[in-house]
Amino acid sequence: MTAAGAAPASGPETNPRLDDLSRADVPFRTGHFQAYAPHDFHRIAYVEWGEADSPHVVICVHGLSRQGRDFDALGYRLAKLGYRVVCPDLPGRGLSGWLKDPELYGLPQYAADMAALIAHLRVQGKIDWVGTSLGGLTGMVLAAAARSPIRRMVINDIGPFLPWAPIREIGSRLRDAPRLHHNLASGESRLRTVLGAFGPLTDEQWRHIAKYSFHQVPNGGWRPHYDPGIGDAFRPGRVYSVSMWRDWDVITCPVLLLRGEHSDLLLASTADEMTRRGPPTRRVEIPQCGHAPALLDDEQLRIVTDWLGPAA
Repeated sequence: MTAAGAAPASGPETNPRLDDLSRADVPFRTGHFQAYAPHDFHRIAYVEWGEADSPHVVICVHGLSRQGRDFDALGYRLAKLGYRVVCPDLPGRGLSGWLKDPELYGLPQYAADMAALIAHLRVQGKIDWVGTSLGGLTGMVLAAAARSPIRRMVINDIGPFLPWAPIREIGSRLRDAPRLHHNLASGESRLRTVLGAFGPLTDEQWRHIAKYSFHQVPNGGWRPHYDPGIGDAFRPGRVYSVSMWRDWDVITCPVLLLRGEHSDLLLASTADEMTRRGPPTRRVEIPQCGHAPALLDDEQLRIVTDWLGPAA
């Protein structure tokens, strides 16, 4: 690992400093719009990389308790290839609004909000989709729909069958997470423990993850960026195995499937089955990772950018 506070190496292949986006050599913007949930509107925030008029759009959607800034390194790389890359915060996360009714945190709402995002962006034609965990499930729902706008899809460590045991564990971590940390270093320390399955990360990468995982509160301390209500669906008695094979089997767009070598959520047997049925799928195993690869190191980024290729 790099020493805390050490400057990153420079050179044409090195990512820009993730905590100093003003130094990036590609356009970077933020935006938001109002989306609808029953009886209420809520804010959906996003960050956007690349030229706003590029017709080649990639939407990157994060996992359950994460947010769009997880994709900064990938957004930068894809923008350099000519893509317009949009990384939203799902409702209840990051800078997006919280839903008044926690029961609405689920795939129908997420899919509706992402469809609204596509409309808000005024995308002409098809898009590419990169989804980690929950973001992959959301992409599957949209890709399975008739007249789907998704042209190609990268699914990061998730599949159409989810065993109940790791789902229960994810719910337990959400419920047990401290509601307040005295400082950001304390929050980062917890993330290094609970997100250890992301794989080997540098100190700078952990600092980047932590920076956008907590919000400073006026009376002191740092709270997690997400609404605790997103964990309501994982309360005891509500956790069960999930099957979405019906969606998977009607998807037709090409898929790049990434699986963490030690993943307990995307079982090897499920990944095998995903290559035998449904859409044309290329499977890549990511070493030294569980659920889910962070998509921050050079090799993981190269796998995704090589598969998508230059915007054309």
